[in-house]
Amino acid sequence: MKKILHIISSPRGAASMSIKLGKAIIDQIQATYPGSTVTESNLVQKQFPHLEEVHLAAFFTPTEQRSVENLAAVRHSDEAISEIENADIIVIGVPIYNFNIHSTLKAWLDHIARAGITFKYGEHGPQGLIQGKKVYLAIASGGIYSDGPMMAYDFATPYLKSVLGFLGITDVSVFRVEGVSMPVVQDTALEKGIESILID
Repeated sequence: MKKILHIISSPRGAASMSIKLGKAIIDQIQATYPGSTVTESNLVQKQFPHLEEVHLAAFFTPTEQRSVENLAAVRHSDEAISEIENADIIVIGVPIYNFNIHSTLKAWLDHIARAGITFKYGEHGPQGLIQGKKVYLAIASGGIYSDGPMMAYDFATPYLKSVLGFLGITDVSVFRVEGVSMPVVQDTALEKGIESILID
């Protein structure tokens, strides 16, 4: 039995291909690990805030010295980190917009990357503090970025792998629904994406 965290960053709701792919990944995880539970975190519905001065001030204020304003500012970050810590497997929905991730997902990453909590700097450089997690990226895109001439335009996948790796999460698998805006290809894009899922 596994504890699964599903991160949703698409604003498209039921029409979202990254959400559909993410749920298909979760279905297969649950088939592999019967009894697994799912916690869903919809970053769009939560209106996950972009970092502002008030958040940064709260991050660097010792817990015992935080004001009411500090506590309010750090809430999203603390909740997001707690969700990650409690999960065994994290499925992240990644719609690609303008070659990169949606701003809500960037905001989430900014809130979970906290010095002294999810990473630290030591004598030998940075060390990720989030250990033992498996991540599946459910990537959806209008074009095809897994290979071919547009591959160099996929800044989302290497960025996410780099940030997650910096935090200590290095076991990352990628599945894609791609070409959803391309004639002919779009007709089978979701089906092919689901067929590619392999749970390890």
